Amino acid sequence: MNMFRLAGDMTHLLSILVLLLKIYATKSCSGISLKTQELLALVFLARYLDLFTDFISVYNTVMKLVFIASSLAIVWCMRMHPMVKRSYDKELDTFRHYFLVGASFMLALILHEKFTIQEIFWAFSIYLEAVAIVPQLVLLQRSGNVDNLTGQYIFLLGAYRAFYILNWIYRYLTEPRFSRWIACISGVIQTAIYADFFYYYFISWKNNSKLKLPA
Repeated sequence: MNMFRLAGDMTHLLSILVLLLKIYATKSCSGISLKTQELLALVFLARYLDLFTDFISVYNTVMKLVFIASSLAIVWCMRMHPMVKRSYDKELDTFRHYFLVGASFMLALILHEKFTIQEIFWAFSIYLEAVAIVPQLVLLQRSGNVDNLTGQYIFLLGAYRAFYILNWIYRYLTEPRFSRWIACISGVIQTAIYADFFYYYFISWKNNSKLKLPA
């Protein structure tokens, strides 16, 4: 454990708490892409198959369970909660996310570090997480306006990946056998996808104005 990974984990956890706060405090999921949340739930379920085979630490196990449980809870609320689901922007959330799932799985079958079921699903989860935010960004560009909690959620989600890039750089410099090149490349691509959002987020923060994305 190093400070960059800890910062990334805490930022990721904070992003989830912000989203849960939005949903439970306002009883609304307006501005949130269900398709992105379903992709993230699939990411965690695929990545943490080692819960059944490997034990690293209590911290590691707890964080994995928290991410799985929270992602499934968010999807359930958006699909099943009688008040929350009424605010879902279904007409704006039309990105065909199943293409991202298929492409990520095909890529994992071709590019992986070891040809085992667990490693292929790990690579699949890394590739899928890199593009999982796309339906969310498309939804926000279509709607234009971004409420404060949704903006904070996406900013924290992007910052978590940026911290993980620093974590990988640190591990590459300090661990002689560190070779997670799939995670490094995918993390850089994922952070780049957030670049446009980060730009408009910074502009709105600098001008103390409401965050708006160009259509």
